[in-house]
Amino acid sequence: MTKEPTILSIETSLDDTCAAVTCGRRVLSNVVSSQSSYHADWGGTVPDLAKRLHQKWLPQVVNLALKQAGTPQLDALAVTIGPGLAPALEQGIAYCQHLALNHKLPIIAVNHLEGHLLSSFAETRSGSRGLTKPIYPTLGFLISGGHTELVLMHQIGRYELLGETLDDAAGEAYDKVARLLMLGYPGGPLLSSLAQSGTPRYPLPEPMTARKDLNFSFSGLKAAARRYLEHEQPALTLQFTQDFAASFQQAVFKHLLTRFRRAIDLYSPRMILLGGGVVSNVALRALTRSVANESGLPVYFPSNKKLITDNAAMIGIVASYKFARQEFTDPKLS
Repeated sequence: MTKEPTILSIETSLDDTCAAVTCGRRVLSNVVSSQSSYHADWGGTVPDLAKRLHQKWLPQVVNLALKQAGTPQLDALAVTIGPGLAPALEQGIAYCQHLALNHKLPIIAVNHLEGHLLSSFAETRSGSRGLTKPIYPTLGFLISGGHTELVLMHQIGRYELLGETLDDAAGEAYDKVARLLMLGYPGGPLLSSLAQSGTPRYPLPEPMTARKDLNFSFSGLKAAARRYLEHEQPALTLQFTQDFAASFQQAVFKHLLTRFRRAIDLYSPRMILLGGGVVSNVALRALTRSVANESGLPVYFPSNKKLITDNAAMIGIVASYKFARQEFTDPKLS
């Protein structure tokens, strides 16, 4: 039996400094250090600040991940190379290069979105919970702060992009509308929570109803929300905010699920994988399951919430498969 690789992974695609140690698909440690409070006053991620914090925190975060994993012997290093915020990504790559040269370890370059796609495969330290027997073709539905995509997975490592956002991603739209409602940063999760207690009373349009492709767009919906708030200038009471949040979320969900159902009809997948931070939304997961159930399709997403949002363990999961295929990168990543 082939020995499963032990891999230290680094993820710095935006404003979370992350490191994890995995052995095959088993997660031995998964450390996430959030920068959100540092960017809150600016209402969004400040690239130079994110860069400096990653640079400062990476040694501590990596050391903690190794310590929590029991300081194992490593077979390789993995790092997110994109997509993401360039100054943030550069810090993770540079530190991974430093470690690779010092410890003479190979580097595995990983796409952030493939990490989200395969996050359901992650197992606990003891080897439980993770998805073990995928059925192909699998439809991946990735919904996060920076990306919204429908991906057809023919096998691990072989993907077909079916549709993607043409402008704002779903999570980004949540954060921007939350800012209009004075909910702070990152306001998306709070807006989602408030929507659960609200009634969708306000007419906000579903985007791109005339288009029959599988792409997404949220900029028009965000603009409609802004126009309503600027024209009506309502008092931002708790009741209004809950109802407006519910109205916005209803329009987002309708758009997402219209494309999702269309992808199922067109490509006849045998299984659904959900990934990305917005999948933390319980209501969205329930609706996605409901649509999938219409076609008798099982739906999988990470059982651990920490694996849904940005993290390095998901990078390690992808890296384990790349290790088996000997897909290594020059330490210079040039």
